[in-house]
Amino acid sequence: GKAVLAHPGDRLPNEKQAFVENLERLFTIRANDGFVVAFGPLLIAAVASVAPGGCIRFSPKPEKTSRYLREGLVDLEIGVQSNMGPEIRLQRLFQDRFVGAVRKEHPLSLQPDVSLDDYVAWGHVVASPDGSLHGFVDDALAERGMKRKVASVVPGFPTALSVALASDLIAMVPALYLLNQPMNERVHVFELPFKTRTITVSQMWHPRMERDPGHRWLREKVLEVCRAVR
Repeated sequence: GKAVLAHPGDRLPNEKQAFVENLERLFTIRANDGFVVAFGPLLIAAVASVAPGGCIRFSPKPEKTSRYLREGLVDLEIGVQSNMGPEIRLQRLFQDRFVGAVRKEHPLSLQPDVSLDDYVAWGHVVASPDGSLHGFVDDALAERGMKRKVASVVPGFPTALSVALASDLIAMVPALYLLNQPMNERVHVFELPFKTRTITVSQMWHPRMERDPGHRWLREKVLEVCRAVR
């Protein structure tokens, strides 16, 4: 009969294990610090345990652009899909939502529900990679004729949470970001008193990497870790 040549990405389990064990490769993942803190340690540990020659490098993500994927500067982009272009491949990882966070001793921590009046009565620390003072929260409040006091703008969620823990300010963070965090016993989390959009976080890559065996394995690992945490 006619021999069928297997694609290098379609490996049998034993061949795949040997391939992974001998994999020596630097993978660059562009993601915001919220994802890196929540999922990075587990992903790095998962890769190191089976591919000792592999290295995961996380690259900061100050803005949304497909340029890094198109130019081959990163292997994966992780985040909310936005204007990435029709050719960029995408796989959904998980859904998340925003919650409010204050220190455990904050007066709001004593209330079963936080009202809109309560929410705007306190100052806020805002996580904004591009430094913007205005976001969808402000639009939601403006629809109700309300406004919040922004006391500080910081680059990312880790800093926002640190500021909230050291002050009476309110931070807003993705719920999954708080999973497995050592400071969890110091944080009081509450549902926001207005409707917010659900966040769909995906991994994205350029089609040139679609069948690359190492890249396929990395995507499987990312998906596996994200689904396990959820």
